Amino acid sequence: MSTRQEDTHVKIFDTTLRDGEQSPGNTMNIAEKLRVARQLEILGVDIIEAGFPIASQGDFEAVQQIARTIKGSQIAGLARANDADIDRAWEAVRDAARPRIHTFISTSDIHLQHQLRKNRDEVLNIAVAAVKRAKAYTPVVEFSAMDATRSEREYLCRVFSEVIAAGATTINVPDTVGYSVPSEFGDLIRHIVEHVPNIGEATISVHCHNDLGLAVANSLAAVQNGARQVECTLNGIGERAGNASLEEIVMILRTRRDLFAADTRIVTEKIYPSSRLITSITGVAVQPNKAIVGANAFAHESGIHQDGLLKDKTTYEIMTPESVGMNQSLLVIGKHSGRHAFRSRVEELGFALSDEELNKAFVRFKELADKKKDVFDEDIEALIAEEVLRAPEEFKFLNMTVASGTVAIPSATVEMNVRGKVIKKAAFGDGPVDAAFQAIREITGTKSRLLKYMVNSITGGTDAQGEVTVRLSEGETIVVGQGAHMDIIIASALAYVNALNRLEHARKKHTAGLYH
Repeated sequence: MSTRQEDTHVKIFDTTLRDGEQSPGNTMNIAEKLRVARQLEILGVDIIEAGFPIASQGDFEAVQQIARTIKGSQIAGLARANDADIDRAWEAVRDAARPRIHTFISTSDIHLQHQLRKNRDEVLNIAVAAVKRAKAYTPVVEFSAMDATRSEREYLCRVFSEVIAAGATTINVPDTVGYSVPSEFGDLIRHIVEHVPNIGEATISVHCHNDLGLAVANSLAAVQNGARQVECTLNGIGERAGNASLEEIVMILRTRRDLFAADTRIVTEKIYPSSRLITSITGVAVQPNKAIVGANAFAHESGIHQDGLLKDKTTYEIMTPESVGMNQSLLVIGKHSGRHAFRSRVEELGFALSDEELNKAFVRFKELADKKKDVFDEDIEALIAEEVLRAPEEFKFLNMTVASGTVAIPSATVEMNVRGKVIKKAAFGDGPVDAAFQAIREITGTKSRLLKYMVNSITGGTDAQGEVTVRLSEGETIVVGQGAHMDIIIASALAYVNALNRLEHARKKHTAGLYH
């Protein structure tokens, strides 16, 4: 394979906001999507697939706002191979500095027979027409052959050849159902390189799903055989078992340049903050043993490992925590530090806050610094998530008193500001958290259903902040709420109120006709 400079760059096409957001529990509102897009730009992502514009008015507006805001990354809108989808995608991305239309249609006989109910020639004609229509809008057009790994190879190559001739600048080879294995997938990419005569006019992209746990391995096999764009998501989120994990793809290529002779332009030091942002917005935590960004990714308990690390870190670490932005050092500023020092640390952690957002976070930082001996980076991330990522407040938590014990019936007295009116109520429950939630429900008059309750310790020690995540549903709307506090009961109440505010925000959006 050629090692020319342009051939060594693997483009990162991030689909966290489209494929990642489609998975249960990962739905984001427009403000959250815009915040993720800004972080992806800081991360250095080449292409951001901002959404599926025709799916809903909300999705359209999110893609449009991202296209108008982001300047450092290409912005792609997804469209099925039909005029309405393509026209809508263009309306959404047209104001981007570098707009891209990504159109797709299935090419496997399974999909043609049972889903599309069309023959191969009909699908080929539809694909070519779609690319031509998209090309009339923008010079950057991507075509995906859905279910490519179960498509007949000769037909697949014919489709790719024709869409490239029609103007496609990227052809995408999706393993839509996560069916392929690395040797097979690498061979498919090599076959495309060898049997599509005009393949040199387009970039080969891959989009692998993780149903068999092979999304990353398949993507890398594709890179070894000529692919120069990988479609992936932060934390590997996505439909079913998820997508190829961005952080794993990037760090494998970076760590094993000797094997792949290729690299990305990702700012790896921004990986961990980006991962944390997705976790804080979706409420879906990564497992502790997750590669690159898991809590145990750089933890060593074995005595032999610890001894080796103390002598030379390279004995048991092939990359450093700092290389992915996982900085375990203490925040050197404290309660006497100024706003400037705090802003500097926040920016180092990968957050771009407005003056108003910074001021809100700074007030909470000062309060925390007065109570907590050591303030960690994770504490800063948690309070930013609590103060900045919080939904507009119809319900505001003021204070709470809880009584519980081995013989006492758990009770909670909660005081809240509800749309400008201060209300206090008491309630009993099965435990102190349940009692607090019961009191909050009585105060707010809400009837939401608690789907998930999760507690994490942000840092070690008895003075560690607890981070609580709750998932609530009301009708068809599902939201995630989060709260952080040194008192876990208060953190639970904050998370519950945060979720109720998000439900209220979603209800108002729906009433205003912003979502279908």
